[in-house]
Amino acid sequence: MAYFDAASAAPLHPVARQALLASLDEGWADPARLYREGRRARLLLDAAREAMAECVGCRPDELVFTPSGTRAVHSGVAGALTGRRRVGSHLIVSAVEHSSVLHAAEAHEAGGGSVTQVGVDRAGAVDPAAYAAVLREDTALACLQSANHEVGTEQPVSRVAEACRAAGVPLLVDAAQSLGWGRVEGDWSLLTGSAHKWGGPAGVGLLAVRKGVRFAPQGPGDERESGRAPGFENLPAIVAAAASLRAVRAEAAAEAARLRELTERIRSRVPELVPDVEVVGDPSRRLPGIVTFSCLYVDGETLLHELDRAGFSVSSGSSCTSSTLTPSHVLKAMGVLSEGNVRVSLPPGTAAEDVERFLEVLPGTVAAVREKLGAPAATETVRAAGPDLVVDALGRRCPIPVIELAKVIGDVPVGGTVRVLSDDEAARLDIPAWCEMRGQEYLGEEPAERGTAYLVRRTS
Repeated sequence: MAYFDAASAAPLHPVARQALLASLDEGWADPARLYREGRRARLLLDAAREAMAECVGCRPDELVFTPSGTRAVHSGVAGALTGRRRVGSHLIVSAVEHSSVLHAAEAHEAGGGSVTQVGVDRAGAVDPAAYAAVLREDTALACLQSANHEVGTEQPVSRVAEACRAAGVPLLVDAAQSLGWGRVEGDWSLLTGSAHKWGGPAGVGLLAVRKGVRFAPQGPGDERESGRAPGFENLPAIVAAAASLRAVRAEAAAEAARLRELTERIRSRVPELVPDVEVVGDPSRRLPGIVTFSCLYVDGETLLHELDRAGFSVSSGSSCTSSTLTPSHVLKAMGVLSEGNVRVSLPPGTAAEDVERFLEVLPGTVAAVREKLGAPAATETVRAAGPDLVVDALGRRCPIPVIELAKVIGDVPVGGTVRVLSDDEAARLDIPAWCEMRGQEYLGEEPAERGTAYLVRRTS
């Protein structure tokens, strides 16, 4: 089985396993106690904090350990907003942040605060000028991920941090995806990370708060972790997390070069092997191991199941794979195709042979899924029959509305229109994306008695 979902959770690094087992014997006692076992545990905790701080690029007393990366984000956002409440209650986030950041923003807004979302370009990157433009006198905090978890695009953190620093606004950076590859450059104020993203054990997050940043921990007070992360520290997991981060950093340069070659192989060959595919994300400013593409006329959940049966573990941002039946907020913000979405995220040590086997299996797998759904062939044309048509796709989920559109576009003459009726949220993203891929003109949407009408003009 080839595991290609390291962006969700990287396999446990051998160094992490060794450190975890060793610290179970040495680090079980309370590090706050003064007896011998407590002092031994305190030495392990302090050493882990120093090692982690060195990797992050901060002082040891600026870094605390949390029960998860999500908890680090929530604590960081809430603490910074509360610490600067006299300034105002305005929060800035990008439209492609991890759900933990967006959920924190929703909670802030529900509590009476204001939130501005900064959009991204089609590659998934923010424009630093857009961040600078929405900074206000009452802005308490800005948030920006270092790299996107779904498409791998790296963000211009240094330039955004520079704009925030000039305005006197702290910047919180979610570095969960990138921290294993290197430090986050720029004058950031707060930073979060999660150990299971770089091969450490799950259940360890980190929160770094620079000296001078106004910060007020929320919830009942606790003497642990400077009052910013209450509860008994999971010392064996913390030690393993720090040890694995140092280990992956030592291997990062060589492994990044190797994985970039493998992901570039996927980026370039998938469109050659599979028709009607859109590769998404920035082609160069990206994390080493992530490549994402979307396939027209494909049910994402079915495709993932078929790839799993073929021996490949991958993930997806397609609405067809979620219980909400809404497309990924990242793909939606980018304005790219969401149906049949596949994210391949290669863990360190991935064999080139596994990537080659994936490229051999993928075309037949996609073709089989399309055939089951009755998708049109890439070269299929239909005789023109009238000036315009209506496609009723109400009650039918992705990718059926787009498949039905593709089947009938040839039934209207050049200049004619097709009106697609759909009540699936994904159609709002996928129909315009299909038009761009197929050279047709998207005219927009109109209210309908049920759902929404999407208008497409045939141009070729």
